[in-house]
Amino acid sequence: MKENVPEVEKLFGLVEDYSKTSIELFKLQAINKYAEVFSIVTSKIIIVLIASFFAICLNIALALWIGEMLGKIYYGFFIVSAFYLIIALIVWIFKKLWIEEPLQNSIIDNLMDTTN
Repeated sequence: MKENVPEVEKLFGLVEDYSKTSIELFKLQAINKYAEVFSIVTSKIIIVLIASFFAICLNIALALWIGEMLGKIYYGFFIVSAFYLIIALIVWIFKKLWIEEPLQNSIIDNLMDTTN
């Protein structure tokens, strides 16, 4: 019976090492996945910011040009603002379909992607 005790202790030691390694691997995989999602979101935010600066400059130029064509500069700003109000209303009506669901699906796809 004494010969089996070291074997059982050795087996328990191996099981303990395996469980610690499995937990550590899970932690590292979770950290890697969250870092990947964070980097994707951050890069998209940077792209949106750059595109926003471009759009602001373009809209100011467009408003000035339209205002010049109509004879009063502020008319151009009213027209451009009305255009964006219409777009904002359309996006608000369809926000679940166009923004929320695709964003949720993208985050889930990135978190569930196990091919890497």
